[in-house]
Amino acid sequence: MKQRIDIITMGCSKNLFDSERLMKRLEARGYAPVHNSSDVTGPVVVVNTCGFIADAKQESIDMILELAQAKEEGRIEKLIVMGCLSQRHGAELKPEIPEVDAWYGKFDWDNMVEALPVIAQQPTPRIWERKLTTPPYSTFMKISEGCDRMCAYCAIPLITGRHRSRSMEEILEETRSLAAKGVKEFNVIAQDLSDYGKDRYGELKLPELIERMSDIKGVDWIRLHYAYPTDFPWGITKVMRERENVCNYLDMALQHISTNVLTNMRRHINSQQTYDIIARLRDEVPGLRLRTTLMTGFPGEGEKEFAELVEFVDKVRFDRLGGFAYCEEDDTYAARHLKDVIPQEVKEERLQIIMEHQEEISRELHQKLVGETVKVLIDENNDGELIGRTQWDSPEVDPQVIVSASEKSKEIKPGDFVDVKIASADAYELYGRI
Repeated sequence: MKQRIDIITMGCSKNLFDSERLMKRLEARGYAPVHNSSDVTGPVVVVNTCGFIADAKQESIDMILELAQAKEEGRIEKLIVMGCLSQRHGAELKPEIPEVDAWYGKFDWDNMVEALPVIAQQPTPRIWERKLTTPPYSTFMKISEGCDRMCAYCAIPLITGRHRSRSMEEILEETRSLAAKGVKEFNVIAQDLSDYGKDRYGELKLPELIERMSDIKGVDWIRLHYAYPTDFPWGITKVMRERENVCNYLDMALQHISTNVLTNMRRHINSQQTYDIIARLRDEVPGLRLRTTLMTGFPGEGEKEFAELVEFVDKVRFDRLGGFAYCEEDDTYAARHLKDVIPQEVKEERLQIIMEHQEEISRELHQKLVGETVKVLIDENNDGELIGRTQWDSPEVDPQVIVSASEKSKEIKPGDFVDVKIASADAYELYGRI
């Protein structure tokens, strides 16, 4: 009989990808992995932590402490910690939380698998195989690890190291395998999509990779996440324009528009270059939906620089936008060389202003879709009321389409594509019927 083992994933989709690989390896040793259960009952619990920013680190620590208490009370037997937080801070956390039985980093969790007793040995999975935790028609596809950019505020290179591309053939083999099992939507992720291939092949290979992925039978949507603006692989715009199954969607974190702030951030780009990149993207990919992330309160952001940021949001009118207030991270360039003098409440107020402007922009852009018919991938069917997403909407972070119940809608299953006529809209949801 297989032994239950609970896996709890904190943080981003890249962490989720790692947890899915871990779960596949645990299955091969006779375990029955359960992911993010609301009722953790397995004798062994593994927490895959996040260490990106202070809030994420605190959430991971809180989860570890909660499980440590459960162990003290006898509700679980063994507690294991892995991932970004333990990669960076494991040595200092270990004496503080003695209830944790073993600490692993982000890249040595194979040792953890080997250390666990074999319950029932099965064939070893191929290196790329995963146990999907996402719906069976959708997945995240991580194509590289690490980052070479060394932005002033970012701790990711300190955690993950230099940029390392996966083999193109390995990615394509995994894509073919998943598509054959019914996966239709591939959300391509990396810390830096733009650099894919440079380390392994000596040139930027994202366009070739996505083109070859799009040739695979059963791949209906490919969506691109986390491109870097400098050294952008411009060949990808031709692929997006010509391949129907490559979504007109690009997630490119720009962080700021003020040249002063961008220089402090060590982004190696200025204001005009940023505007030019956006204009070129929209020119080369008609109908492109552009998602970005912006930061408020970074050192050097005075009233003038913040006004530039607000003007930028109003001028560019991003289709999707996320944001966060700057938080100093230990050992980063900014922590060592730049004084964090902007009060936290000012950072938060500025972020709120940005998001209020974006909310109105999102509402106006959505209103333009009223009366249009759009293709929607269905995620839920609640007694005929459908919830889904367009090609311009990534899972979990982007708007949804709510489809009113009808006799026809009752027969539709999650994973089906349907044509929906949009009847009304607000900032973060579209409403329609089939």
